[in-house]
Amino acid sequence: MDDADASAKLGLASLMNLTQISVSLRVLFTGFLAVVGVGLLMAGLQLLLTHGMADGRLGLSVEDVVYSYHGDRGGSVLEAKLKGSMKDKAPTQVRADIVEWVQKGSSEAAWDASIQGQFNEHCVRCHGGIAGLPAFTSYAEVRPYAEIDEGATIDSLARVSHIHLFGIGFIFFFVSGIFSLSVGLPGWLKAGAIGVPFLFLVLDIGAWWLTKWSPGFAWVTILGGAGYQLTGAFMILTSLQQMWLKAPTDEDAWSR
Repeated sequence: MDDADASAKLGLASLMNLTQISVSLRVLFTGFLAVVGVGLLMAGLQLLLTHGMADGRLGLSVEDVVYSYHGDRGGSVLEAKLKGSMKDKAPTQVRADIVEWVQKGSSEAAWDASIQGQFNEHCVRCHGGIAGLPAFTSYAEVRPYAEIDEGATIDSLARVSHIHLFGIGFIFFFVSGIFSLSVGLPGWLKAGAIGVPFLFLVLDIGAWWLTKWSPGFAWVTILGGAGYQLTGAFMILTSLQQMWLKAPTDEDAWSR
């Protein structure tokens, strides 16, 4: 190999690892990874405040997943929500009145007499004005949620599944692309960290559908979500460390 070929190879290799990329690329990659990292934290917080409150207690548990996807077959969606994630959205007496109305058969006469007013005062500000939430402005709209809770509907599962698969899949494509430029890691660890988030993502979302059918699969959802969150954090932190804290060496210039 002559000097020109060696220089060309060295120049190309230095663009293919995080220790020797330009400051501009470091800033670009860091900005993206920082936003994604904060996004993962916000996703975890949102999960705790929605699904994590399905059983009325803060903290994600197997019971939360079962209530969210399989449902509470001993009660209605309204009861589950008013005792769980919607507990702080209405006074105790209002929630008790609505639960009593549901348990007595959720008649239209009682709705017209008093329950609609309580919904108008405490519920329709969100359930009637925010896209994506079920509207609660009429008896016909509320009645299905007063029936036995069978968890997430097939329509909602299909909608949320494709959004998560496309959105999170793209995010991990770029995070993994940046991480693939890291150096000094065993090949099996590097390849595994890149592939595992996609596997856990499919496992997580597939488990939603399986839990809808059988509550025994609820733990798979927790495993899948935790798996891609932890692997994502590992790739982000490793990439940031190598860009800003790892001193480049001659060996790094030839790393793949």
